[in-house]
Amino acid sequence: MLRLRIITALCLVAVFVPALFVMPPMLFSVATIPLVLAAGWEWSRLVKITSLAARLGYLALVALTLAVAAYWLGLPDAFEDERAQQLLLVAVAVWAVIFLWIQGYPSSAILWSTQPVLGLLGLVLLGFTWVAIVTIMNHESGQWLLLLAIVIIALADVGGFFAGKYFGKHKLAPIVSPGKTWEGFFGGLVLQAVLVGSLVWFLSDEMSLLSLSLLVFPVGLYSVLGDLFESMIKRHSGVKDSGRLLPGHGGVLDRIDGVMAALPMFGLILPFTNTF
Repeated sequence: MLRLRIITALCLVAVFVPALFVMPPMLFSVATIPLVLAAGWEWSRLVKITSLAARLGYLALVALTLAVAAYWLGLPDAFEDERAQQLLLVAVAVWAVIFLWIQGYPSSAILWSTQPVLGLLGLVLLGFTWVAIVTIMNHESGQWLLLLAIVIIALADVGGFFAGKYFGKHKLAPIVSPGKTWEGFFGGLVLQAVLVGSLVWFLSDEMSLLSLSLLVFPVGLYSVLGDLFESMIKRHSGVKDSGRLLPGHGGVLDRIDGVMAALPMFGLILPFTNTF
């Protein structure tokens, strides 16, 4: 399973990185829409929308959400950065509420577990994710910034997996995700600290330790939040994986759960760090 997981991850990197740097920012943002739609299809399964017609209808709502977001941001002719920041602020606030739901699970399920609420939540979170991608890509050096964000999230995941596997003893959220441990959590932080140190070392003229830390660590923490949230939804729905599209990883949602929470935080913090 680990070997298959690594092979799939390498294949994803082989597609993602060239596309990120070869495509113009707007085209890359558009190219991510099928990925968001695939995640929306899987979300419809998690919220137990069973009929094909209803699932296709939900997919149409996801597409409509992205179209409305694009119109609000002024795309494709312009980009309203202030409006984007407003949306990202709301996204970060929504994820803060989700953190409280995770802490209060299973009692908190009464607030969010109905199908209409979960369906709406999926539309909102997927829409925020795409807005974050567009926002980051519209920064100067947006390709490098988005790559940095993905690396931060990946390090949280890799550190959590290996540190949890070999050293994990203390459960991080036993009711929500029994496999996640505090050792894994700190393993992710260690790798992010290595990333911060490496960037400051090699690019000391452009980056400060403080500003880079203020960018990296909150994003890493929010990626863990996204992971725990999807685990909570799957546990409540009685589903192990959101799908089977990615061998060794599960579905698209299983791969981008941390991204959904972390990218809005990255896009929101970026203008205030004086890092780039």
